[in-house]
Amino acid sequence: MTSHSAWLVTEGRVLASAEVANDRASRRKGLSGQTHIEGAFVIPHCRWVHTFGMRIPIDVAYLDANGNVLKTVPMQKFRLGAPVWQARTVIEAEKGAFARWGIQVGNKIEVRDNTNEAAPQ
Repeated sequence: MTSHSAWLVTEGRVLASAEVANDRASRRKGLSGQTHIEGAFVIPHCRWVHTFGMRIPIDVAYLDANGNVLKTVPMQKFRLGAPVWQARTVIEAEKGAFARWGIQVGNKIEVRDNTNEAAPQ
C-alpha cells in the first residue's frame, strides 16, 4: 500500500496535511478502522465514497478537475454516499474539520505534494 504526503491549500493558506491514495490498496483501505484522523485523506479519480468499516463520522468534499469544491457532506459510519458525477477527487477528514478549515462549496483546493519541502506559507 502506498500513499504520499501532501498539503491542502486554498488561497495560499495551508488547511491541513493530507495523505493521497496512490494505488488500489490504499484507496480500498482508506480510513477504515481509524479512531482519529490527523489532516485529510485524498482520493484522486473518485466520484463517490462509503463509510463501511469506519469507526468515526467524516466530512467529505467532492472536487472537480480544477479543484473546485462541488459538494460537501457529513457522513456517519456505515453509509453509502451518492455519486457526484462531475467530481474527480474526494477529500475525507474527521467530522467538523471542514468547518474549522473553512471549506465550503465554491472554494478552490489545491493538493500540493510535500515531498522534501516545508509547509507552504
